[in-house]
Amino acid sequence: MRNLILAASAAALLSLAGAARAQAPAPADIVKAWDKNGDGAVDKAEWVAAGRPADRFDAVDANHDGKITAEELAAAMAAMRQRQGGAPAPAQPPVTPPAAPSAPH
Repeated sequence: MRNLILAASAAALLSLAGAARAQAPAPADIVKAWDKNGDGAVDKAEWVAAGRPADRFDAVDANHDGKITAEELAAAMAAMRQRQGGAPAPAQPPVTPPAAPSAPH
């Protein structure tokens, strides 16, 4: 019984982690929300207005043109996930089959 509870708990935690990753907004949606002047990119003023640290802007602006595109943001997000030991977000969370009950002794 204890093994069944532990397996169910582990499956629930893995499911929550996958669901949280799957629910993160797409970089294009983030750029669209933060792009107040409508040029299709986020400049440093828009970045700071969105509550992001000014000193992180240059790290995300890969080509240093003063604007962050959805592609640059996606690359920065992927690099952050790798640094944190995670894999890129899956298209759909993996399905974990329920643990098989143990046979009575």
